[in-house]
Amino acid sequence: MLLVQRVVLNSRPGTDGEPVPGHFRVEEAIVGPFLKEGQVLVRTLFLSVDPYMRCRMNEDTGAEYLAPWGLSECVDGGGVGVVELSRCDGLSVDDMVTSFNWHWQTQCLMDEKLLQKVEPQLVDGHISYFLGAVGMPGLTALLGVREKGHVTDGANQTMVVSGAAGACGSVAGQIGRVDGCTRVVGICGSDEKCRVLVEDLGFSAAVNYHQGDVATALRESCPNGVDVYFDNVGGPISDAVIAQMNNDGHVILCGQISQYNKDVPYPPPLCDETREALQSKNITRERFMVLNYMEKHEAGIIQLSQWVREGQIKVGGNLRQIIQRCWRR
Repeated sequence: MLLVQRVVLNSRPGTDGEPVPGHFRVEEAIVGPFLKEGQVLVRTLFLSVDPYMRCRMNEDTGAEYLAPWGLSECVDGGGVGVVELSRCDGLSVDDMVTSFNWHWQTQCLMDEKLLQKVEPQLVDGHISYFLGAVGMPGLTALLGVREKGHVTDGANQTMVVSGAAGACGSVAGQIGRVDGCTRVVGICGSDEKCRVLVEDLGFSAAVNYHQGDVATALRESCPNGVDVYFDNVGGPISDAVIAQMNNDGHVILCGQISQYNKDVPYPPPLCDETREALQSKNITRERFMVLNYMEKHEAGIIQLSQWVREGQIKVGGNLRQIIQRCWRR
């Protein structure tokens, strides 16, 4: 039997409230005593904290594919770790594995069917990349751009990405550039993040939505309008982007982070002006869920890992440091 530490949901913020540390608590628990056939004991190495988790704090997540976290139960999400004990044929001790259902605790008993073996050499030993650029956020960026973006090399397209400093947005913008967009403009929340997007990740320009008027900054950064919009945030920022989109443009509806603390359906309703712009300009705006493309995940991971190893896509290490400093403040 093992004594582990775990994170549990202590209380719910409600559908119209902001999460705070008090909604969670860390406690000790007993794991074991025995492995069943088809199970492994894994040690947690990295956990992923993602925007969609705010919805799982509610009693009703608002999405049929998302289950709510139970009160006083261990929370779960994306994770990666190492096998310490195994009673299954497909996994051995010291194998690296990942799962979308990883409990937030130091060690876990898990069924083999919930785990995917990963090869560290795909990411040059950077195991955490399997939760970022070479994991679900990277796949969301890749398949979102490829399936809904309609990027055409040589078509002189401009792409805008909101939430551009995040794990998904930072990769989406780079894929837009790789696939042939002439300009890629990111929207984020600080001058420091803007600098990293342009100087480190190869964005053409970046807009700090905390500084000045977003619409004006977009007109300056996108002189030929916007053809593809990778939407991670929704709300007024998305309204400003869609207002400047060209005819026959495409909105990749990936997330609506700005609305997750509000009691609204998903996707949230649009204002009249934005609905009119979408209709009059024949702009497509379709909900995108990466889980609908499971058959493309394996090839996508291989493509992403190749780009990362070749340096065509850079992992935002400086962005992670900036975000960590913001959290500490």
